[in-house]
Amino acid sequence: MATFTITDLAREFDVTPRAIRFYEDQGLLAPTRTGTGRRQRVYTQRDRTRLKLTLRGKRLGLSLSEVRDLVDMYESPSDTAAQLERFLQVLAGHRGTLERQLEDLQVTLGEIAAHEARCRTLLARAAPAAPEAARGRRRAAGG
Repeated sequence: MATFTITDLAREFDVTPRAIRFYEDQGLLAPTRTGTGRRQRVYTQRDRTRLKLTLRGKRLGLSLSEVRDLVDMYESPSDTAAQLERFLQVLAGHRGTLERQLEDLQVTLGEIAAHEARCRTLLARAAPAAPEAARGRRRAAGG
């Protein structure tokens, strides 16, 4: 059976060993311990797969709790249809959150555009007056 070190997995998935240890602390990975003081972590193919699924879930924007639930379902011998239904529910919830955030961003961008237009209008009105004010100051100074 293939085993991996934390360095192997960090290189393969382009993450830091610290991130892998964090996922272990969160219960997503469970390497065995060997060596003096049981300090060396040994990861199995199961851990590698769980890390891959964890990183995929994070890229989708899922919380670690959601990722853990999905990864645990992946390993469950229960009905695949139920697992897929649950995954669809999680994705639908996440899609809704992202769509609301997108709407909020679009409103904010619209407000920024309105403020920019207003500032440009005010600057355009003030621009012709600026040279006249400078000439007036020069005349007053005797220039």
